Amino acid sequence: MTRPAHANHLPLLPAAAFVLVWSSGYISGPAAVHAAAPFSVLGWRFVVAALIAAGLSLALRRPTRMDRATLGRVALVGLVMNALQFGLMYVAFDLGLGATLASLFHALSPVLTALLAAGLLGERVSRVQVLGFGVGVAGVLLVLGADLGHAGGPVAVVIGALSMLTLSLGTLGQRWIGAQPDLLWSAAVQFAVSAPPLLVLGWLTEGAWPVTDGRQALISVLFLAIVNSIIGLVLLSLLVLRGGSGAAASLFFLSPPVTAVLAWLILDETLSPTQLVGLVVAVVGVGAATRTRAAPAPTAVPAAAQDVGTQ
Repeated sequence: MTRPAHANHLPLLPAAAFVLVWSSGYISGPAAVHAAAPFSVLGWRFVVAALIAAGLSLALRRPTRMDRATLGRVALVGLVMNALQFGLMYVAFDLGLGATLASLFHALSPVLTALLAAGLLGERVSRVQVLGFGVGVAGVLLVLGADLGHAGGPVAVVIGALSMLTLSLGTLGQRWIGAQPDLLWSAAVQFAVSAPPLLVLGWLTEGAWPVTDGRQALISVLFLAIVNSIIGLVLLSLLVLRGGSGAAASLFFLSPPVTAVLAWLILDETLSPTQLVGLVVAVVGVGAATRTRAAPAPTAVPAAAQDVGTQ
């Protein structure tokens, strides 16, 4: 069947909205950990997101069929993608990792995923992807500079890098699921299984009520759950439907500069001239590495959307 001429083009408004929503996660995350402890914030975020996703699934009468093996794989991947990946990044935020640097780490994730797929699964990787990843890492190193104090210290930087690695591993794990369960029900399961371990970990390490600013904590949790978890997922699935997972992933290189502007406006984060150069270098590297050839839009939206990941 002939592919429509527009199949590999992303609609401008949803694409711009997705980049803004994705980037806003690196602003709302640090704001949340300033108001409450990281594990507790994330735990309640996933409780709210799971309830919303399940409610939407019921309201829209989405198919609930999922065999036990698929359910187990969806849940396990959800623990990596949500509890582990976000848990690491929010601890890094709590230690002082900046929003722009966190965005740069995650912008490199689609390229790292391709490299891991080549090494672990034998998939093909292009020279441009390898070179782009190298250029992106060089840009991140420029942003970091010789003194890691401004980035929260070596521990925060290492934890942020580990978050990037777990995001890539989780993305590969989505392929391991094999089946193509409904996107909303799959998201509801992954949010639901991620909440209890985070809440228990928070209770054990942060106390029963680790909140310093109740109003800001409530707003942050609701924003993270509704905007970043649910609206971001809906926008991503729309973009994957229109342009494919590769085209949607190619938007990731736009997140660091948008995050840098938002961080400057909202969090009062500033970058030195050298860091700005590093930001540009990293964005160029990621942009080159995630550039995709024209490809037909996928028929299975849920699997493709999950293959990109959500913020």
